[in-house]
Amino acid sequence: MSAEATNPATPGPATPAPQRSAPLEPAVPPAYRRKSRPRIDLRRLGRAALLGPATRDRLPDAIGHVADAHRAHHPDAKLEPLRRAYVLAESSHRGQMRKSGEPYITHPLAVTLILAELGAETTTLTASLLHDTVEDTEVTLDQVREQFGDEVCYLVDGVTKLEKVDYGAAAEPETFRKMLVATGNDVRVMSIKLADRLHNMRTLGVMRPEKQARIAKVTRDVLIPLAERLGVQALKTELEDLVFAILHPEEYAHTRELISENASRDGDPLAEIAEEVRVVLRDAGIQAEVLIRPRHFVSVHRVSRKRGPMRGADFGRLLVLVNEDADCYGVLGELHTCLTPVVSEFKDFIAVPKFNLYQSLHTAVTRGDGQVAEVLIRTHQMHKVAEAGVIALGNPYAPPSDDQPDGGGGPFDGERADPTRPGWLSRLLDWQQGAPDPDTFWSTLREDLAQDREITVFRADGGSLGLPEGASCVDAAYAQYGEDAHACIGARVNGRLATLSTVLKDGDTVQLLMGQDPASEPSREWLEHAHTAAARIAIQRWMATHPAPGDEEASRTSATGPRPSVEAPARPAEAQVTRPASAVADPPGASVRMAGCCTPVPPDEVTGFAVRGGVVTVHRVECAGAARMKSAGRPEVGVRWGDTTECRVTLVAESFGRPHLLADLTEAIAAEGVAIVSATVEPPSQQRVRHTYTLQLPDAARLQVLMRAMRNVPGVYDVSRAQHPATAAQ
Repeated sequence: MSAEATNPATPGPATPAPQRSAPLEPAVPPAYRRKSRPRIDLRRLGRAALLGPATRDRLPDAIGHVADAHRAHHPDAKLEPLRRAYVLAESSHRGQMRKSGEPYITHPLAVTLILAELGAETTTLTASLLHDTVEDTEVTLDQVREQFGDEVCYLVDGVTKLEKVDYGAAAEPETFRKMLVATGNDVRVMSIKLADRLHNMRTLGVMRPEKQARIAKVTRDVLIPLAERLGVQALKTELEDLVFAILHPEEYAHTRELISENASRDGDPLAEIAEEVRVVLRDAGIQAEVLIRPRHFVSVHRVSRKRGPMRGADFGRLLVLVNEDADCYGVLGELHTCLTPVVSEFKDFIAVPKFNLYQSLHTAVTRGDGQVAEVLIRTHQMHKVAEAGVIALGNPYAPPSDDQPDGGGGPFDGERADPTRPGWLSRLLDWQQGAPDPDTFWSTLREDLAQDREITVFRADGGSLGLPEGASCVDAAYAQYGEDAHACIGARVNGRLATLSTVLKDGDTVQLLMGQDPASEPSREWLEHAHTAAARIAIQRWMATHPAPGDEEASRTSATGPRPSVEAPARPAEAQVTRPASAVADPPGASVRMAGCCTPVPPDEVTGFAVRGGVVTVHRVECAGAARMKSAGRPEVGVRWGDTTECRVTLVAESFGRPHLLADLTEAIAAEGVAIVSATVEPPSQQRVRHTYTLQLPDAARLQVLMRAMRNVPGVYDVSRAQHPATAAQ
């Protein structure tokens, strides 16, 4: 039985559940109010539910408001499935009460109304009415399938929680894993879950404070990011406000006070600017609707922290709705011609839509007194998708046809091959298969969802990869090749040779260079540059199956260059692997590796820290990463240099731009008998160029000689050791 249902013999507190309008509805001027959505009258629904279902052919009174909302979006929708679903849900939940004291049937009705108002099609609404029947009553999935078909059965099963009796503490993460896998096949599963959580959050006031906080945190960490990714802004913004009120009551109260103070002021600059915009567009002959969109609580809080004292126009934004895409740019041109634009605020999400289906033009205009109004320009169809996201797709899996007036096709014209299966969801479904246990899945899911921006990079073959912002070439390799990326030996970014640690930018073209040896192995240092869960899990899985510490340096060598063929003549072990400078740790016998953040070499003064697997990472004493670990209380491990003098080091050369500079630098390096492992040249900035080289020196004592030789190259004004940001895992 769900957390919201109680045994009728021991009902929960009879205090009415707080509705959103009670704790969260600010006192705002009428011009700022959105078109009000009908709220459920729980007492009326309770009476209707207790009276039982209506006659066989008449729609029950309790779902009349659902039917009205549904017909507003789908005038020709067939309501018979809704009637039958309500009859089954009401009879199976009869006698169950919510902790608010209301009949339990009011909950699935409220969830279904939320979805109906957003334009969900009939199948989704039918499953929504039944979403708790299998979990909380004697109804089985077979019964649902028999009465409503496979589609409804799949949706109900997708949102049904796993039993704590069977899964214990793993029940919640495994339920989300199951739900996400089901969402991969039918995105409507997550639509129902989001609406379910919204209604539960609206009525969370009857729960104990500690339970409110626990549910709010899961909502913040998992469900709000999912709502953002699915583009369901109407649910996301209300969930954000409800979580904000529970987890940050003081900041919430302050924000509420700011909004109330603004509402009590004389005059409304945003309304005045809106009227100016209407006049401009009317004179230009552009048919448009200009609305004022009040910011929700969290948005006001963010703006106040970013800009300081709030002005009247900061409490909302203007929304301009037009009929055609071309009209959006017509509106933009008129606004920038007749009003003073803030050019830095312009963004075109029509030409380049966001990864969650969002399309709109963003700009801002200012008037003489300094008031700045942000303006959103979109078509009515874009606005529907901006509010409802994937829910606005209707049934995205059914082809449009005359006999499916409320279903298939959605609003898109086929430009996106599968808008319900974006890159982030495909990546999530891929890496969750490799998550070894519920704890790893749960923590990795939260980390993955915290990355709220996405970039698109292009492969050399013309295909594309969707990656989170901050992803590196390592992430691109695992996104493209899966575990075959273990054989990756380098990359070219926009035609230039780049290290696998290179962070990619939106629109980059990346060509991954793969070794020919199928037994190639990843470098353990790749973990420092892996930004996606798929890459981290694949590398960690390989590390778990290759724990032998003695092979660590050989693994890194094989990941950065071709390994000898297995058919090659046998040679002594010393000749098969190039051994870099080694350090010895206390206690003796511990596996040691050089930290990638500061690349220590003899005779640097060094220190060590133990990491997972009993490995000791060696850092230069002045390394920022070492300082952070010391301040965090990590114990130091004594290390000293061994007898081997060969070393690998990363150098950064700063120079003025000139022709043939790169050729002269590489020639100077080669003249010192040093091998270049990898090289990166950043785009020139103010006639200055930054080169980064990872080099293999035959003798660490030659490092200073090499750096002097590089400084002597005309145009080079500095050469220094690289100092990269360090991770806590080092």
